[in-house]
Amino acid sequence: MSLWSFVSHMPPEQFSGLFGEFPCNLRSLLADWLENQPWEFITGTDSFCTSVAGALLSAMVEKLRSLASSNEQQCQVLQHISNLENTYRRDPLRLVAIVKGILEGERAALLKRDRHLPLSFHRRQEELKFGLDLQRLQHRVGEIQALQEQWKQMGDGTRVQAPPLRPGGEGRDGGRAGHLAVKELEGAKLQVLKRLHIWKRQQQLAGNGAVFEENLAPLQKRCENLVDVYFQLQQQVVAVGRELGSDLLSRLLERLNTVLSALVESSFLVEKQPPQVLKTQTKFQASVRFLLGPRLLQASAKPYVVKADIVTEKQARELALGGYSTPESTGEIVHNTVALEINSTSVTSCATFKNMLLKKIKRCERKGSESVTEEKCAVLFSTDVTLGPGNLPFHLQALSLPIVVIVHGNQDNNAKATVLWDNAFSELERIPFVVAERVPWEKMCETLNLRFMAEVQTSKGLLPEHYFFLAQKIFNNSSASPEDFHNRSVSWAQFNKEILPGRGFTFWQWFDGVLDLTKRCLKSYWSDRLIIGFISKQYVSKLLGPKPDGTFLLRFSDSEIGGITIAHVIRGKDGSFQVENIQPFSAKDLHIRSLGDRIRDLAQLRNLYPDKPKDQAFGSHYNKEQMGKDGRGYVSTAIKMTVERPPCPQPSGWFPSTAAGGGWARPSELRILLLGPLGSPPGPFSPPRPFQPPHSCALPARALPSSWVPPHPSSFLLPDSRGGNECHPPLKCPGTEE
Repeated sequence: MSLWSFVSHMPPEQFSGLFGEFPCNLRSLLADWLENQPWEFITGTDSFCTSVAGALLSAMVEKLRSLASSNEQQCQVLQHISNLENTYRRDPLRLVAIVKGILEGERAALLKRDRHLPLSFHRRQEELKFGLDLQRLQHRVGEIQALQEQWKQMGDGTRVQAPPLRPGGEGRDGGRAGHLAVKELEGAKLQVLKRLHIWKRQQQLAGNGAVFEENLAPLQKRCENLVDVYFQLQQQVVAVGRELGSDLLSRLLERLNTVLSALVESSFLVEKQPPQVLKTQTKFQASVRFLLGPRLLQASAKPYVVKADIVTEKQARELALGGYSTPESTGEIVHNTVALEINSTSVTSCATFKNMLLKKIKRCERKGSESVTEEKCAVLFSTDVTLGPGNLPFHLQALSLPIVVIVHGNQDNNAKATVLWDNAFSELERIPFVVAERVPWEKMCETLNLRFMAEVQTSKGLLPEHYFFLAQKIFNNSSASPEDFHNRSVSWAQFNKEILPGRGFTFWQWFDGVLDLTKRCLKSYWSDRLIIGFISKQYVSKLLGPKPDGTFLLRFSDSEIGGITIAHVIRGKDGSFQVENIQPFSAKDLHIRSLGDRIRDLAQLRNLYPDKPKDQAFGSHYNKEQMGKDGRGYVSTAIKMTVERPPCPQPSGWFPSTAAGGGWARPSELRILLLGPLGSPPGPFSPPRPFQPPHSCALPARALPSSWVPPHPSSFLLPDSRGGNECHPPLKCPGTEE
């Protein structure tokens, strides 16, 4: 969104005095157009700045003329045009200063209100600056060319009598123009390299789920524009070399070649990263792109070939610090060479690896207690090419993002933790693959939220109360307030090395289990905000204690990986209460019967916390169950969930074992019911109605082997609840004793 789209809805008194010579009505007419011009970056009074200011005034007048033809206030628009021409045509830099002041005042007001500016604003400003810098460079090239023409007209005799240039380019306009042009080209190069680094950093954050603008076309265009200026400038500098002198000429050419080398080497990058958790003997893909390939690659009898090699962190560091060297083989990648091809349709130069496979890996020595899933390596892509009219040789190489190599699937969880931490907390232009051992808790919260939303594919992220529970868990402090965690920092060891107190897993292993469960079974429930999820048992009791009997909520299990439980309140006749936590459901449980249907099965659950009737909250998540007979004449069956209770009547005031005492309710059980037409007597060929025990004696459903033959009803036996082959005596319920 534009700056004006925010400012136009703010109180006008905040901008009193801001619109003087430049009326607010004119600002409204020009709106977005005004913000898309480089006013802020016109800082000088030289011929270039003056010419740009004059061009902006002319463009503004043309814009208003186009608006006048379709605007109801045509007379007012034409008056604005007349005032602009009369006031600023002789001094267009004055118009620049006025517009710059207006835009700065608007930004200050928006910053005061929102404390930040939209990301799109910063991106547009960066693009405007580069565009103006490119114009300035082209202007410098034109200046040198004009000087060359001037010297040609002066004749050989004048050139011989001209005084030599002093170091630094002083003493003649040609030397000064050359220095300025090269200096500004170096500045534009740094701007492009910074933008490439930002693109790579955004690509890395995308590995954790961040939004990523993958399109490299704008960056390719920038690189090509600078290379074009390089060749123009090199040609002009060589042409006036005699006037510049050999020393100055060689220095300028050396600086120009350094610019070219930096642009060429930085424009070879990994466009599609290989998997950051890479299992041996598993195929994977990746691609590299050479942004300057379409412009600079020379025709060759043999195609240029890109090779992929696996390198350790130590080797990656040596490559980054010491330049190119042939690394010792750390592993074997199959199908690791691909041709670097130019696509004339898309104007791109890419090498796409479609069937790579890491056959084996040689582990290096690890530091201290470091495990194999903390060991980082990378894929090095490299090629040798000749570029430009002079067939200049270049060795190009690009490192992938850090990779953790695993050999077993059970290493995946810890490997993902290493990758998540590195992606989230590494710095721009770091030494491979250095990352902080301790980070602010607020940054960790951002990372966990980003990963949760991306993994679950939901727009509903974590809430402040969720962060509070997570902080209590990772710092093992249940008595602290939310404010106590604001300035805390969390270490890598707390994240995924230290076992949580009283548990058999780390914080990350537990959180990743929640991610997996929610992604596989609970996405719609979470997106509908039906799951509180991240909340402790103690706080559950505090929330449910004052609520009516049957009020319940859903929370992720604190003691098991990848489980969700139902906590509900039970009230006695005397007003006392207990909070019961039903044994957690795993993803496997929820694939057998969904969470919504399980909640429907339990009559003791009435209202979702705080006070929403469960059918209203979960009705859209219930599965429709078929009644009566199916198309083949079979009576339909359905699986229902019950909660085990003692079979005998209990005295008043009795409560089952509850979470308030630290335990779970008895395991939930599933039972199979026949679903037939209600109230219809058995037909002449119908089987006899099965014996139906009282509700408290409902039979838990058991999986039976396909070859099982039921015994005689008089000696009906149940399989042992522990999964063995023992049998129980015939079933008897209270009140049925003979």
